[in-house]
Amino acid sequence: MTSAAQIAASVCAAVNLAAGIVGAYAWWRGTTGAAGRAFWPLCRAGQITAGALALLAGVAILTGYDAPSSLLYLYLILPIVVSVFAEQLRLAAAQTILDQHDMESAQDMEALDAAGQRSIVLAIVGREIGILAISGFVIAFLALRVLGTL
Repeated sequence: MTSAAQIAASVCAAVNLAAGIVGAYAWWRGTTGAAGRAFWPLCRAGQITAGALALLAGVAILTGYDAPSSLLYLYLILPIVVSVFAEQLRLAAAQTILDQHDMESAQDMEALDAAGQRSIVLAIVGREIGILAISGFVIAFLALRVLGTL
């Protein structure tokens, strides 16, 4: 069980750290270009690895694994909690940007010209990438904490 947790935590930390770095760079550069396109698969892969850690926690509990520290279970489960929380914030990002432009819904953007619509869409995507990049860094940290509790 220990080696499985070490491997899963290492992969989770590496993938989420990569997603965080690529996402931060894409956010800084304005989300257009190769970094913005590369971020989304990395982000989703990082979320899958966070789910794998939670699954590993369930297996450890069901099999009666005697963890060296009870914090291990917390650190195995927290990455998926952070991931779900970040997705909820990502969903709210669009409405936040629309509210900043005094729009009630995305349909209100139809009154704008193409450049105005594009600027709002880029602002929304930029905020989404920023939120998920930060969550990638947090998840990577938590995955590294798993290694510290083994």
